[in-house]
Amino acid sequence: MIALREHIGDVLRDVRQRQGRTLREVSSQARVSLGYLSEVERGVKEASSELLGSICSALDVPLSSVLREVSDRIAVAELMSIPDTIPADLLTHPAFAAL
Repeated sequence: MIALREHIGDVLRDVRQRQGRTLREVSSQARVSLGYLSEVERGVKEASSELLGSICSALDVPLSSVLREVSDRIAVAELMSIPDTIPADLLTHPAFAAL
């Protein structure tokens, strides 16, 4: 199962690190405790939409960009979990007869 909070945390951490900023800097600007921001980044805590907005604001990145990146990462994870073979019982189905 894909945990949304883990992907959100990964994206937020990646953005922060690309900017060369510390957890302390971002937590101060976002007005969230250092420990809580750390837990959000590690996917331990699920941030509210208000908190995500505050963190994105502190990172000077649109929430929509973060959510788009999260969506892209989840799509990749979903594709990786799709089996690359057709189950045997489906092969006997009439829809596959022409193949």
